[in-house]
Amino acid sequence: MIDITLPNGAVKTFNDPVPVSQVAAAIGSRLARSALAGSVNGRLVDLDYLIESSSSVAIVTPESPEGLEILRHSTSHLMAHAVKELFPQTQVTIGPAVENGFYYDFDYERPFTPEDLLAIEARMHEIVKRNLPIHRQTMRKLFLIFLERRMFLYIHRESSPIYVVVHMYPARSLSKVSNCSS
Repeated sequence: MIDITLPNGAVKTFNDPVPVSQVAAAIGSRLARSALAGSVNGRLVDLDYLIESSSSVAIVTPESPEGLEILRHSTSHLMAHAVKELFPQTQVTIGPAVENGFYYDFDYERPFTPEDLLAIEARMHEIVKRNLPIHRQTMRKLFLIFLERRMFLYIHRESSPIYVVVHMYPARSLSKVSNCSS
């Protein structure tokens, strides 16, 4: 038996290991629809995370600070996806969620224009309508950034071999889409 203790002190009991999404559904269908992630024993996890032992669990929704950060992070990836579809030669660099939104730096042959930004936003809406599945994949990864030299070193696992790709970016400025607040 796995006892799930909720923030209000209520306990839900499950016979087998249970994903966070199922815990949310057991609490209520509305919560399950708005759930973005979970906090299991204080650790932020995705909805597919399998809870295998009794734990304290909170469901993360867009209304929470953690949920807002997840939305901003995911939206930055959505924007990068749209940019790569519209401008395939663009190099995607860094794009974190920040306190008041998110941004992404892109290396492209020219700065993005206001018309480009409108096209990127429209493509983002199109991608959302595709309802693509989102799956978290964990892999060993070392990501070192030497910003002052515009050198990016990636070491990650692709199938079985480990390979290294080093990108040297020219000294021109990077295009930046910034302050995309939600």
